[in-house]
Amino acid sequence: MTAYVTDAGGIRWALPQALAWRLEYTAGVPCDSFWLRCLWDGNGAVRPEDWVGFSAEQDGERVFTGLVDECEVSISERGSVLELSGRGMAARLLDNEALGQDYLCATQADILRDHVTPYGITVAPGADLAPVPRFSIATGSSEWSVIYEFARYYGGTAPRFDRQGRLVLSGWDNSQERVVDDTTHLLSLVRRDKRYGVLSQVLVRDRWSGRVETVTNPAVRAAGGRAQRVVTMPARSSYKAMRYSGQFQLDKSASELVRVEVTVGEVFCAWPGDLVTIQRSGWNWNGRYRIAQVTVGTDESGCWSRLELAEPDFTV
Repeated sequence: MTAYVTDAGGIRWALPQALAWRLEYTAGVPCDSFWLRCLWDGNGAVRPEDWVGFSAEQDGERVFTGLVDECEVSISERGSVLELSGRGMAARLLDNEALGQDYLCATQADILRDHVTPYGITVAPGADLAPVPRFSIATGSSEWSVIYEFARYYGGTAPRFDRQGRLVLSGWDNSQERVVDDTTHLLSLVRRDKRYGVLSQVLVRDRWSGRVETVTNPAVRAAGGRAQRVVTMPARSSYKAMRYSGQFQLDKSASELVRVEVTVGEVFCAWPGDLVTIQRSGWNWNGRYRIAQVTVGTDESGCWSRLELAEPDFTV
């Protein structure tokens, strides 16, 4: 992998070969991130404190685009070392607060013009979200939360960023699927059940009318789960918005109930959103999953990719 940095003026430098590195890709939340360590013999003409952008390429293909958050140069008996870390392009939207406002009818073009384009972010092809009547933005919301609410609550699509740093507002691509079987160079395989935070019931209250809609998760309640939340919707919420919000809260809380972690001895073998079928001898939980998160790295143990798998229809 070759890593590059850029300054505010767009000047680009290739970094020395990394001693160790780690790239983390998510399905939108939390933000993608990177870290690397390399030997450093820079002089006064190249100053790490001027770097703002980061990118990485593998075999001529872009595999990460992001922003530099922190850099450190240290000198010891082993020489001079540079450590660099940062986040994906979602950081631009997470770090900026939106202006509170109300749209009579918010279109995709409106939202992109007001909350995405000003930060130099481009949108990947395929975005086609329907207009949302009476769309409101609360004061103090981040630009990311604006995009998330517009796309996820109303459009049913989880916003995320691709490896070119573009905002993706379309559904998953189900054409990419990986099989993990007995021939796979498997380093570890872990199943995790995490019940904490899984809701059994949500009460959705309409602030305007006072009406309360109750949405339950029968499977969780049947298993003895008792965790309730109350969600207050904005004024004049439609029944559909109330119901969807309640069901969404249930689905999102249950999205991490079951996770499978697969670590293989290769890099850049899969991406968030890809489907994975496990067909492993001696494993009791074979089946089809979707990748929620990928961490790729190289260190003293060699090259590896860790795939965090969820149910195929998990909620982001």
